[in-house]
Amino acid sequence: MTRDPVPPLPPDAGEVDWIRAAQGGDRGAFARLVERYWDRLYRWLYHLTRDRHSAEDLTQETFARALAALKSFRPGSNFRAWLFRIGHNNFVNQKRTERRTKHPLPDDAPANDATSAESAAEQREVLEVVRRAVDDLPADFRAALMLRVDEEMSFRDIAKALNTTEETARWRVFKARQKLMKVLAPELLPPGAVSEEVKD
Repeated sequence: MTRDPVPPLPPDAGEVDWIRAAQGGDRGAFARLVERYWDRLYRWLYHLTRDRHSAEDLTQETFARALAALKSFRPGSNFRAWLFRIGHNNFVNQKRTERRTKHPLPDDAPANDATSAESAAEQREVLEVVRRAVDDLPADFRAALMLRVDEEMSFRDIAKALNTTEETARWRVFKARQKLMKVLAPELLPPGAVSEEVKD
């Protein structure tokens, strides 16, 4: 089971212009930023919450807070890491307020992914095994790993997004991979989840 890695979204001249325009009150420019990052932020928050509605709510709240705080964003710094940090803070706050209530997915819950309709039953089973293994990771490890694997963030940007040190970000990704390798056969590991040579 292989898939092409999602290409990273490097800041471009257009994004810098959108940020400046949005800071000046241009809602259309902010809407372009939302369109650029919505799916990526939602997917990451879904990995953290394991709940579609919570992920949607947190994504909306993150962009609302980003809009409110946009004037404090320093042009030239990493907007994606800044945005994901707001999302992570929202997630942490939600966990604090909902600590007593957990909504685990029942074992027989149907998959919600659109791709699951096209997948063979065998592939669905494999994806479910991988999903459960990732879901079983501690939230901090899961958050760091998904930023590394799905978002292809550098450890420096992961540290910014999670409000921690670069060393801690590296350690969390390493431990997440280590835990996955203990429970999954090598061929079931998510692409990018195996050990790598650290280049950044």
